[in-house]
Amino acid sequence: MPMNFCVIKIGGSLISVSRDIVRGLGALSGDGEPFLIVPGGGAMADLVRGLYDEYHLSEETAHWMAILAMEEYGRLLADGTGAALTAEISRPASGVWVLLPYRPLLENDRELRHSWDYTSDAVAALVASRLKVDLVKATDVDGIFLHGRLADEVLAEELIGTETCIDQGSLRILMESGRSCLVLNGTDPDRFIAKLMAGEGGTLIRGRGVGRSGPDVRESLYPGIDQSR
Repeated sequence: MPMNFCVIKIGGSLISVSRDIVRGLGALSGDGEPFLIVPGGGAMADLVRGLYDEYHLSEETAHWMAILAMEEYGRLLADGTGAALTAEISRPASGVWVLLPYRPLLENDRELRHSWDYTSDAVAALVASRLKVDLVKATDVDGIFLHGRLADEVLAEELIGTETCIDQGSLRILMESGRSCLVLNGTDPDRFIAKLMAGEGGTLIRGRGVGRSGPDVRESLYPGIDQSR
């Protein structure tokens, strides 16, 4: 089934399998729409957090250091995978592209607060918002767990103030833009690609409820897919 264009955030927790995910997306892009990948921060962002705590850095400095950490991870994602690097927040014509976010955010990041509530998740949500598409977050858990159970679907506003696998800043951006985010487990790259192709699994975080702008992210990826299964 052909896919529509989407933004995919690959978390730093998936670093050991991250390039296999990129290669899988490359195979998919050959049959349909391109992908724009937003990298997480990974171990490089963890280093920034450590320096922030140890040396009492300002949040402003730590913010830009963490954005640069995303660029380091982005270069790792592109290395040997066939993905191309880009410093533009735009829809690629074909293939798989990895965003280097420092330059475009330096020019305009007014939707991002410079705090640890706004991490690479929020950057990915912002990129998706600007491109008017929905977001897929590849991470190391199956989705959002509420009251000990995996949620199939949840409103972003219901997660404000709750610690989950997605940061608070991205929830606010989803609410403002009305876009959605599909959280999928990427620890098994083949299974991740299969779930992505099937338009199923994970947790759908809706930016708005009934009447929000844009279709269900699964429907936007796969027009006409039967979601009653």
